[in-house]
Amino acid sequence: MGIVPIAKGGVSGVTVDPKLIFASALKARACGIILGHNHPSGGLKASSADKAITRKIVQGAHYLDISILDHLIVTDDEYYSMADDNLVSFTL
Repeated sequence: MGIVPIAKGGVSGVTVDPKLIFASALKARACGIILGHNHPSGGLKASSADKAITRKIVQGAHYLDISILDHLIVTDDEYYSMADDNLVSFTL
C-alpha cells in the first residue's frame, strides 16, 4: 500500500521506535507489513541489533494481529531476507 520512512540514521546506526511502525500500520489498516532497511557498508549479515529489533516488532505485531511478512536488508546489489531464515516467526 505504500512505503513509510520511519527513521534515518548515521553511518553507524539508527534508533527505531516500534510505536511509529505500528502507528503507520494501524493507520493504513494493514494486515501485514514488510520491514526493510539498508546497510550502506554493503554487508548483508543481520547484526544482533537487527535481530533484536525484529524480535521486538514481531512480538508487538502479534498482539495487534499484524503479520510481519519479512524484514529485508538491502544493499546496492543484493538483499537478505530474515523470513528465509525464519527470523520473523512469532514464538513466546
